[in-house]
Amino acid sequence: MATRKTDDDAPEVKPRLHGEMLATSLLAFLKGWNAYGYELTQRLAQAGLPESDSGTVYRTLRQLEKSGFVSSFWDTSESGPARRMYSLTAAGELFLSGWIDVLQNYQAVLKKAAEGIGAGPDTRRRGGSAS
Repeated sequence: MATRKTDDDAPEVKPRLHGEMLATSLLAFLKGWNAYGYELTQRLAQAGLPESDSGTVYRTLRQLEKSGFVSSFWDTSESGPARRMYSLTAAGELFLSGWIDVLQNYQAVLKKAAEGIGAGPDTRRRGGSAS
């Protein structure tokens, strides 16, 4: 998480998109079409996902390629310098599908936990105490 000072000198904690969440997001954006790294960075921001710097995005794309989840090639079709185009592989689709299942389950768990937080102390169990 990134921390910045706000006007009232209290630190503002902002989540950052990295690790498996960033990798899964990149795979999801590559499902159905190819994209450049810069384009993927823009799509992450436009989707309203937590901040992620472009260096981290490119490192994650290289790791996904080493893992066999994406492939890339140099696109020289447009004027200007060649750009690396990324695409999702069959292994990447399988990995993404598994992660979507995990994330849906995780979302359900978090929702139940958050609902429990809103409940009064008499409706939830405290750690280790017998009622």
